[in-house]
Amino acid sequence: MKLAINKILLTSALVMTSLSAFALKDDTNQPINIVSDNQSLDMEKSIVTFTDNVVITQGSILIKANKVIITRPPEGSKQKETVEAFGNPVTFHQMLDDGKPADGKANRVHYDLGKEFLTLTGNAQLKQLDSTIDGDVITYDVNKQQLKASSTAKSRVKTVLIPSQLNEKKK
Repeated sequence: MKLAINKILLTSALVMTSLSAFALKDDTNQPINIVSDNQSLDMEKSIVTFTDNVVITQGSILIKANKVIITRPPEGSKQKETVEAFGNPVTFHQMLDDGKPADGKANRVHYDLGKEFLTLTGNAQLKQLDSTIDGDVITYDVNKQQLKASSTAKSRVKTVLIPSQLNEKKK
């Protein structure tokens, strides 16, 4: 039983380390703190669920959600852990190495560790200073550093770029 709990905790640590791929280099060395009103663990399915007022911090990273589910596949499986966060919206904030803040929000956030692929769904937005990308779905491939945004027929992807802010060096 202790080994299974350690595996879940290790999974949580791995997930947060991977999510911080964009953050300050030192963030990945910082402790991961997860606070919620409720937590449940299904050891048979290797699923840990945090609900109600979930706040995750690691260095400059701050994630807030209503519910976060971390799933670890069975041993021997080639699949990797996944993280799903739900909220109205899920929000995240982090500082980049260049000193600029990066913020995002969506109704649902899915992160696949194996593929290092992030999907923001439902009122998705990524923001750096006053520059934003809004869409129904925003995906980011960490390895390829490729971002895609899409929307439904009722709405369109909206991008606002403020070149002077994006090119500004840290003061």
